[in-house]
Amino acid sequence: MVVDNFSTQGDQLRPAAPTLEQVAERAGVSRSTASRAINGGLRVSPEALSAVEAAVADLGYTPNRAARSLVTRRTDSIALVVPEPDERVLSDPFFAGTLNGLSTSLADSDIQVVLVIARPGESERTIRYLRNGHVDGAIVVSHHRDDALDRALLASHVPNVFVGRPLSAPDEDVQYVDTDNTEGGRLATQHLIDRGCRRIATIAGPQDMSAGIDRLAGWRQAMSEAGLDQAAVVHGDFTITSGAHAARDLLTRFPDVDGIFIASDLMATGALGVLAELGREVPGDVAVVGYDNLGVAASTTPPLTSVIQPVVAMARAAGARLLDQLHGAPAGEPLIFAPELVVRASA
Repeated sequence: MVVDNFSTQGDQLRPAAPTLEQVAERAGVSRSTASRAINGGLRVSPEALSAVEAAVADLGYTPNRAARSLVTRRTDSIALVVPEPDERVLSDPFFAGTLNGLSTSLADSDIQVVLVIARPGESERTIRYLRNGHVDGAIVVSHHRDDALDRALLASHVPNVFVGRPLSAPDEDVQYVDTDNTEGGRLATQHLIDRGCRRIATIAGPQDMSAGIDRLAGWRQAMSEAGLDQAAVVHGDFTITSGAHAARDLLTRFPDVDGIFIASDLMATGALGVLAELGREVPGDVAVVGYDNLGVAASTTPPLTSVIQPVVAMARAAGARLLDQLHGAPAGEPLIFAPELVVRASA
C-alpha cells in the first residue's frame, strides 16, 4: 500500500511533514538552492529566494534544526551562564529579571536560551561546553573573579556579553552591560548623610565581584567627602542569610550605628529582621538603604529605600548586543545605566 505524503500510526493516517525536496520542486529550483535559501540566502538569486519562501509558506515547511546546523554551523541557541549554586539561581529575583529581559530581546528571533549553571569549581567544564559548539554565544551574569570566564571566552572567540563588569579581562576587550555601581553606592550613602546620619555603616557585597567592589567604593567616596569614619564595614554574599549574619556582627562591633547602606535588597531583608529582633526601630534608630529594587524592597517591613538596578533592561540590552555579534557586528563600548534612588520608609 502506498500512501502519498502520509505516514501511518496505529489505525490512523496523519500528514507527514513537508520535505526539502518538495519545497525545491514547488519552487522550481534544485535541492541545494532551496537549502541555501532557507539557511541564509547566500548565493541565491532574489527570484529563487522569493520562490523558495513562497513554497515554504504554501507547504508549511519547518527546517530540521539538526540538519540546518550542519549547513550553517549554527545551533540557534545561546547560553545564559550563571556561576552560582543551584539554590541561588532559583531563589534570587535578580536571575528571574535577567531571564525576563533576555527572553524579551530574543522574542522576534528563533534563538532558544540554554541555562548553564556553573556551580563553584566547575568553570572548566562550563568553558569546555561553550567552546565545543553547543551554543552560538553566551550571556554571563553574576561573574566572580575566580571563574575566569571573561578571559576564557575572550580566548575562545565565542560571541559573548557580560551582565556586570568582568574583573579579569581588560574592559576594552570584553563587551558588557552594567549599572554604575560606584555612583549607586555613593547615592545611597549620600541619602543617609542628608538625613543626618553620622555613624554610617555598610554591609558590602562579595569582593570577588565587581558589584560588591564598586558599591563599597561608592560608600567610601561619600563617607570621605563628608569627613566620616569608614571603619564600620562588614561583608555578605548578596543573600538573606548573609545579610542577617552580617547585621548581627555589625551591631555587636558598632552598636552606635545610625545608618546602614546594604549592597543588596536580599541582604537588607535579612538585616531588617535582625534590627527588629534587637529592638532597633527603622528608620528612627537606624536608617537603612538597600540596592537592586527588584520587588522585595516594596514588601519588607518597613518598605526599603533602594537604588534601582535595571536588571530587565540590562539583560534586554545584553541580548540585543549578542544578537548583533551573531549577525557580524563588532563588539561595542560597555553600556552603563545610571542608578536612581527610590525613597521608601526605611530611610
